[in-house]
Amino acid sequence: MSKVSYYTEEGLQKMKDELHELKTKGRSQASADIAEARDKGDLSENAEYDAAKDAQGLLEMKIAKLENIVGNARIIRESDVDTSKVGLLTKVKIKNKKNGMEVTYTMVSEEEANLKEGRISIKSPLGMGLMGKKIGELALVEAPVGKMEFEILDISL
Repeated sequence: MSKVSYYTEEGLQKMKDELHELKTKGRSQASADIAEARDKGDLSENAEYDAAKDAQGLLEMKIAKLENIVGNARIIRESDVDTSKVGLLTKVKIKNKKNGMEVTYTMVSEEEANLKEGRISIKSPLGMGLMGKKIGELALVEAPVGKMEFEILDISL
């Protein structure tokens, strides 16, 4: 039994596009690689053939994982988002209580996280610490460097 996960429309579409790419071009390339390696002779001592078969196995595992994710995915729309507290798709402006640095993040699913774009996973230590908090509340986050404290300054879409 798989767990339902929520994604933005763009995030789910990216995963569907990647799945389609892997199923079409990825599988045909893997088959071509195996056929090419098979043509090189004795399969019992053909490392290229073994590598191509291993690559095909990894490809099929990735396809199965993406199919499972896409099959259990639900789209969350901005109109469904409650901005009274930190949650999926909210933008949260936080202040590090130790150094005073302010930063804004968008809370997203694990697969859509991209720190360079300011998108953090709700399952990351910071994401879990912020979830459910309201403006003015403090979030205590367990990080590799120790406990960090953040103040919630603003929540928006």
